[in-house]
Amino acid sequence: MSRKGNAAVGLLAGRSLRAHRKAWAAVFAAVAVTSALLGALALALGSAGLGHARVERFAAAPVVVAGDQEVSWRATPWGSEPTTVTAGLTERVRIPAATADVLRTVPGVRAAVPDDTFVVREREVGAGTGAATGAGARTHTGRSWEAAALAPYRLVEGREPRRAGEVVAGGGDGGAGAGALAGSSSAAGSSSRSGSSSGSGGGVRVGDTVAGRTVVGLADGPAALYFTAEEARRLAGHPGAVDAVGVLGEPGVPADTLHARVRAALDAAGLKDTAAGLPLRALTGDGRGGAEHLGALPARGDLLQMLAAVSGTVVLVAVLVLASLVAQALGQRSAERDLLLSVGATPRQVRAAAGREVTRVAGAAALVGGLAAVPAFLALWSALRGRPGVVPEGLELPSPPWLFAGVLVVAAVVVGIARLVVLFAARRPGRPGKGAARRISGIALLVLGATAAGTATVQGGDAAAAAAGAATVTLVVGCALLGPWIARAAMTVLDRPFRWFGGAPGRLTAAGATAHSRRLGAALVPVVLVTAFALVQLSAGTTMERAAGAQARAATTADLAFTGTTAERVRRLPGVESATDVLRSTVVLARTQAGSPRLDRLPVLGVDAAGLAGTLDPGVVAGDLAGLGRPGTVAVGAGTADSLEAKPGSTVELRLGDGTPKRLRVVAVYERSLALGEFLLPKSELAPHMSDPYPARVLASTGRTPAGAPEPGLTPAATSVAPEQVTLPGAELNGIVSAAVVGAIGGLTLLSVLSTLALIGAGRRGELALLRQVGASAGQLRRMLGLEAGFLTATGLIIGAVVAALPLTAFAWALTGGLPYLPPAQAGLIAGTVVVTVAAGVFLPVAGRRVGR
Repeated sequence: MSRKGNAAVGLLAGRSLRAHRKAWAAVFAAVAVTSALLGALALALGSAGLGHARVERFAAAPVVVAGDQEVSWRATPWGSEPTTVTAGLTERVRIPAATADVLRTVPGVRAAVPDDTFVVREREVGAGTGAATGAGARTHTGRSWEAAALAPYRLVEGREPRRAGEVVAGGGDGGAGAGALAGSSSAAGSSSRSGSSSGSGGGVRVGDTVAGRTVVGLADGPAALYFTAEEARRLAGHPGAVDAVGVLGEPGVPADTLHARVRAALDAAGLKDTAAGLPLRALTGDGRGGAEHLGALPARGDLLQMLAAVSGTVVLVAVLVLASLVAQALGQRSAERDLLLSVGATPRQVRAAAGREVTRVAGAAALVGGLAAVPAFLALWSALRGRPGVVPEGLELPSPPWLFAGVLVVAAVVVGIARLVVLFAARRPGRPGKGAARRISGIALLVLGATAAGTATVQGGDAAAAAAGAATVTLVVGCALLGPWIARAAMTVLDRPFRWFGGAPGRLTAAGATAHSRRLGAALVPVVLVTAFALVQLSAGTTMERAAGAQARAATTADLAFTGTTAERVRRLPGVESATDVLRSTVVLARTQAGSPRLDRLPVLGVDAAGLAGTLDPGVVAGDLAGLGRPGTVAVGAGTADSLEAKPGSTVELRLGDGTPKRLRVVAVYERSLALGEFLLPKSELAPHMSDPYPARVLASTGRTPAGAPEPGLTPAATSVAPEQVTLPGAELNGIVSAAVVGAIGGLTLLSVLSTLALIGAGRRGELALLRQVGASAGQLRRMLGLEAGFLTATGLIIGAVVAALPLTAFAWALTGGLPYLPPAQAGLIAGTVVVTVAAGVFLPVAGRRVGR
């Protein structure tokens, strides 16, 4: 284009931008919010991608040798190259105790210190009376005192432990740990107040008794009990294996040199872990934290997967919103384009001018939105860190300064999307297309969406949810393309009622809808979008929660629940008919989805087969749970059994929580898997592969309250037994982040409704003024606008409900075997929000002035 042509384009763009300020204001708002949402999501993805487990206990050890806390599976997808997928393990992968001996011979190694972390229970480590531990029993973290040098934690008072009955109490610097241990000493019931104070303001003192041991020293660092090396190995309960080995180097030996030597020594020795028999890992830097906080990295992986899945929905919704708004902003100026063409402007100049307009508006809006993304992201991350227990212990989600430059990239992408819309919205200006391609594409998308919804009915779990989500987006896009024809069809149904019962305003509404079906379709699309999106997001969650809750209540038949004890002790109580330990862990299942390999980490329960009667009823549909009394067995949920083609007598392959591969024989298939998980294992099968094999709780059945006095300290955990329901570690974190993102998407869709209607209203001022000139009163025009708002609301709610019903029904049927559920209050909230938003969008553009003036 020549310099003269460029000047003409700049002149056209500048004047058009000033002439249509109010129209572009709606686009500006939508682009800004879109950029803010995408920017905050990009920052969250970046922070999660940089996430790592915090290094605390091994801070002074440049190299830590541990087992591989990830399991891998290599498979070949359909028509592709072999792919390797991985999943994090939530239970400790232990290594041979001989590893420390091998590492001590490595040149440059000053010390190789084995480390075990275990749970110390107050009464269980007492005088050996065998008394059961009751609800509220206190637990502590136990370690060997020699491992304290890996942090290092140092004595602040007293001396190190020298015999089995002595401990050093961590938290002696007056921190929270000492206060926690102070409660422990009083709970033990035999606290001695001899010895000097630690200066921790009433905390544990030298000479106190904690967990049946005498405190002989106080150390800095977190709350913990440090034992002699020999006593720590005994209490850890896995002779011949340790959790990890911390390597301390000689002065002047670089960490990378030490790492290389350690790696070579491990390879030469051929040492393998005690679970899956995999080579040991030599960890450095932030990688050392994975050997400390086992739940951190799996939770980070789940968070990344959730954010990636949500990102697809956000991008599709953002593209749909921006495309609708920009196309409407340009499309309602067709008369202006025709005039420009008639006075000598070329089609290329008109397209270029429209592109410059959009670039200026979208560029400024995207920059504003990108800047707003930073505080939005920081507020979300701050809220997560401020809620105890939400972020898994030890998970660091860093946000370095350079990360925030990502919002500029997002802003550029948003501008690019807006520019891309111009290529289609301003293509061949002045020559309206016949719409055949648009109609065919819309119908094809509706068929494709219905097909995707149908596939969800034969899938389960995440696959069904993914298929339902894809069906929703596809159906909404199809409705967007068919918007003018849908609006015309809806108005055909309502034409006569409007003309007969609406008087002059009704006839004006019917005539306007018939003449401007494309405009009406553009207004209808965001209403359908917000309705369908809200219904799917809210109903999917409530459907799952309702079904899982009902299953949990039906499955939990116990009268009493106990914590801090075992089923063996509870069975000795008078009146107890049966009792089962409930162990909670995870397994990893390898399978394919649509030909692609995947590893699913699933929550599981370990139970006593003999104690299930009257305590836990999984709803067996095939086989017999009594078979769980034998080793090497498993019961499988009905949905997973169908997908694996498993039945009683067949086998399934799992990796237990520490990565140990197991081939288990199926003894039963049950239906209440939403509550109890997809697998039930014998306690004896699960416990050896858990970091802490102690029962999470004990469920007991009795026809009456146990007669007589129970053992000291043994009381029910609650008067009413909470239903047993499995959850994955990190589920609360994912739920909060997902809810925040979904809420932001809902806000964007509502804004798109308001912006689209405001944009259309701004372009109708000439039409309304003309109606006033030919005799329509202001009241008639207001009633006409009210009828239009009612039409948009009713039609949008109905079509949105139909669009949502297909994938929701498929999703609910696949996962619960029933129909979707939405609480009436939430349904009313959706309808009320749509009504208010549509009314605001229709009437606000003409508020504050006489209609038509």
